[in-house]
Amino acid sequence: MDPATIIGLLLAFGAMFTMLFMEGASVSSILLPAPMIIVFLGTIAVGIASGTISDTIIAFKTLPSAFRGKVAPVTVLIARLVALADVARKEGLLALESEAHATKDPFLSRALQSMADGIDGDELRDQLEDEIATRERTDAIAHKYFATLGGYAPTVGIIGTVISLTHVLENLSKPDELGHMIAAAFVATLWGLVSANFIWLPIGSRLRRLSELEVERMSLAVEGLLAIQAGSQPILLEERLRAMVPAHELRAKGKEPAAKSETATLEDFKEAA
Repeated sequence: MDPATIIGLLLAFGAMFTMLFMEGASVSSILLPAPMIIVFLGTIAVGIASGTISDTIIAFKTLPSAFRGKVAPVTVLIARLVALADVARKEGLLALESEAHATKDPFLSRALQSMADGIDGDELRDQLEDEIATRERTDAIAHKYFATLGGYAPTVGIIGTVISLTHVLENLSKPDELGHMIAAAFVATLWGLVSANFIWLPIGSRLRRLSELEVERMSLAVEGLLAIQAGSQPILLEERLRAMVPAHELRAKGKEPAAKSETATLEDFKEAA
């Protein structure tokens, strides 16, 4: 689990509330139900209106992953592919069928089954690349949806402020209450800006980044699987795959022990997936 989103949001809201305390203001002065309802409910409403119901369902189903940030370590994938290359060289491609049933990764499982069924290398590449492209399009629905909410929220906040200021102008005969009402009117604008920049836009960017990492992992798997089908030696395959990964990712996750058993490697991959 990568807690970057949780840490970032806590720091952002912490900074905002710290400023409130330092200015001597009360937290209750911005936690007003009416402005928050128009901003949050109104923003989600126009987000629904801007797409389809299925877009909204997909986006909010994907939302938990923005906080979990779970992406399989690339070094575990490399170790798994090297183990598969060893199996293929010793027992043939047909032996990969049992490996296909053993892995929990759907992408890898389908690819191994296709290899065991004798699919041509070009056809295998087309199949896997089509699957990656479909994954990218599906992921884009979620991160674009939250980016769209981030675009709407400030304007919805302004709408809330205009509504409140209309009420203020209706009560000019009560000068003792004007200061409080004007302050309350601008709370909607505040929450429009806060929700856009502290919630919706960061979540959209986070989901886009996680999608990029997953697509990179899948693309690495494609190259490894095609090399296995071509009969690549495990040692050469490992060197090639590691050369395709940025050095900081290899250092961050650590190098897998060379003598690690195939069973242990499979178990690591299952946990990561």
